[in-house]
Amino acid sequence: MEPANGVGLYLHGRRARYYIYCRWNASDIRGRTETPMSAQRSETQQSDGAGLRFGSGYCTVRSEDAPLLTGRGRFTDDLDISGQAHAAFVRATVAHAVIRKVDTASAMKMPGVIAAITGYDLAADNIGDIPPVASLNGRDGKPMFQATMPVLVTERVRYVGEAIAVVVAETADQARDAAEMVEFEFDPLVAAPDVERAMAQDAPPIWRSAPGNIALDWEDGDVAAVDAAFARAAHVERVRLIDTRLAPSAMEPRAAIASFDAQSGRYTLIAPTQGVAVVRKVLAEGVFKIPASQIRILTHDVGGGFGMKVQAYSDYAALLYAARRVRRPVKWCATRLESFLTDTHGRDGVLEAELALDASGKFLGLRARTCVGIGAYTTMFAAIFSTTNTKNCLSSVYVIPAIHLGVKMVLTNAAPLGPYRGAGRPEAIYLIERLIDKAAKAMDIDRATLRRRNLIPASAMPYKTPNGPIYDSGEFRRILEMAQELSDWKGFSKRRRTSQRNGKLRGIGIGCFLEVAGGILDETVDLRFEADGKVALRTGAQAMGQGHLSTFVPLVARRLGIDPQAVRLVEGDSDEVPAGTPSVASRSIMMAGSATTIACDQAIEKGRRGAAHALEADAKDIEFADGFFRVAGTDRMVSILDLAARMREPGTPEDLAGGLDNVAKFVSPQMSFPNGCHICEVEIDPETGVIDVVAYTAVDDVGNVLHETIVEGQIHGGIAQGIGQVLGEQVVYGDDGQLLTASFMDYVMPRAGDLPPMAVQLHTVPCRTNPLGAKGAGESGVAGSLPSAVNAVLDALAVRGVSHLDLPMTPQRVWSALQQVCVPKISSDTDFGF
Repeated sequence: MEPANGVGLYLHGRRARYYIYCRWNASDIRGRTETPMSAQRSETQQSDGAGLRFGSGYCTVRSEDAPLLTGRGRFTDDLDISGQAHAAFVRATVAHAVIRKVDTASAMKMPGVIAAITGYDLAADNIGDIPPVASLNGRDGKPMFQATMPVLVTERVRYVGEAIAVVVAETADQARDAAEMVEFEFDPLVAAPDVERAMAQDAPPIWRSAPGNIALDWEDGDVAAVDAAFARAAHVERVRLIDTRLAPSAMEPRAAIASFDAQSGRYTLIAPTQGVAVVRKVLAEGVFKIPASQIRILTHDVGGGFGMKVQAYSDYAALLYAARRVRRPVKWCATRLESFLTDTHGRDGVLEAELALDASGKFLGLRARTCVGIGAYTTMFAAIFSTTNTKNCLSSVYVIPAIHLGVKMVLTNAAPLGPYRGAGRPEAIYLIERLIDKAAKAMDIDRATLRRRNLIPASAMPYKTPNGPIYDSGEFRRILEMAQELSDWKGFSKRRRTSQRNGKLRGIGIGCFLEVAGGILDETVDLRFEADGKVALRTGAQAMGQGHLSTFVPLVARRLGIDPQAVRLVEGDSDEVPAGTPSVASRSIMMAGSATTIACDQAIEKGRRGAAHALEADAKDIEFADGFFRVAGTDRMVSILDLAARMREPGTPEDLAGGLDNVAKFVSPQMSFPNGCHICEVEIDPETGVIDVVAYTAVDDVGNVLHETIVEGQIHGGIAQGIGQVLGEQVVYGDDGQLLTASFMDYVMPRAGDLPPMAVQLHTVPCRTNPLGAKGAGESGVAGSLPSAVNAVLDALAVRGVSHLDLPMTPQRVWSALQQVCVPKISSDTDFGF
């Protein structure tokens, strides 16, 4: 199936929505014709008193859309630099082998070839590997094994697509032709491309320093408390789930233009990233062993990231080295095949869990175990998303007194695993929601009733979970009720009977969820009042479709009471933004937005003193509103922009020097917790196994909303990716480690026609731990859609006696289950050593 790129139209009530659905990023809604949805406000809803009202969420036309939709975007591959050469990589064609020979002599004789570079060249120049950013200690207290990623491999190939050499030529075609002439010899080794094969008794060692191919054996929780809970349980429910490996499939492939200034010894890399600061730090300090200031990273428009573009890839380091070697800019753009082979993948785990319940259905304890296939190398944040991210979400929205989680990070002969939308959190929600559905059936309790019986009440906030997080806010019961009402839960039986008369199977599924957002809990922004009368906000956050221009610019404008046209957003340039955290973990508005709020407030506070000096008044008599400082009770005033200019003039008192410019840092006391309830309804044709997602309801609490259209787009995009995993998405490797899903002919992405009308409603309960009251919205759609869609499919199939299907639920797999034909899956007797 081809990627889901195209214009779609669906009807929702009396209004038509036009949208383009593609893997762009969280905001998948474009060119809408309707007004934004209204957000229901909690009784605890507040406004901040500084001119920016929350809850209904201000909405303007997204300023990013027109240039992007009319071909005026500036993506990396759109750019060319005078005198540039082109690069092509030589990649491994086997998954596991010892390298005996790499010969570039024939390639160097090809027309237009400038250089052919191998890992031996890099080693001679002391070029290092791509280092990880995060690490954890295992059960034994020892640091995890870190399989650092070589820029160009020299000794052993560990997955198909790994870079062995890079050829630089005058044109891209010449570079590709010459790359095919690089000769290499391998001694093939047995491959272990997935978790089961990598953990088998006779598995080949992928790294000699990682016995059993285990990079980390980690646990969290109170074992004794969990054991006691299970000892007194009236019922124990168990699940074993396959969390399929996924390809992020961003619309824009990775690309780069690297250059080197011999006079200054400074590198420049233009590439689509999710944040320039971390990529610069890793490449400079980890790979080239130079100060970070010696590399400049530039990111222009980015056509989707989903976590995949946060990585500092070895390709980028190779291109920078090549640019230094040939003393010319070097350009490269990945083919779609290269993207499938070498972009970091997502998910990939075997998930097991047990839920202990008392006779009334109250949850007593949860025991979970996961084995995650992390690929051949540990990526920058691999230690986090497979462990603590999952751990932090295991309580979800429920009272579960005791929890224990064990995680094994397993090295495999596959592409390295990276964060992918949700990054460990949807896995936790998938486990608990499947357990609840199975327990409800076994105990003859209504699914919604069992959930409601165990939901954390709003009166319990702040609520400390046994696995660590402290929820500051949430109205989980109300959200479940709203979702049932909006989806017409009570009318489902009638709809099911109608489907049965038409020869179809109909099912409905619930997915209650809680996300953990924020990631690294500090963020810095730089607010400057510039000489041209503009206000520039510099932030390390990076837009990839989320609409930063449409959120950060109005945030500054409203806070300062100025025209949005007077605000300039600066991101994507490490010279301008030397610090900051990438756009990950649904954190940009929560963290960078909060820092922006603080920066604006600091400017206003300093402005009061400046206005007092300019207006010859006492600072305590200065009021600020609508962009003006006024002396209370008079008509004497000065605008904040004029005041900033005056404060830069000679003669300004020393304590007011520097104008209103300031750097603000926000440190959050804890993460935020977006949550919701999604209800999915499906219809299945038993003759073909085809699943039709006929209706979808989402009620979400993402805290205070700054831009409703963007938030709805975030939710829509996440839902689409969750449904995609259920219906067909799966990265498949053969026994020999060859990638079998290396094109959109084989990797099944959802198309616009596969997605239903989506009824989205916001129930706003402000976060209490950041100035904006925002909770994050970028990833919660996945957490709700994966379990609700799976539960809906299994509810439909239950009438035929089917109680379990592994992902993806393809027509063949559904049809086979209905025919009681064995469906291939990981054998249930595999011992993962927990």
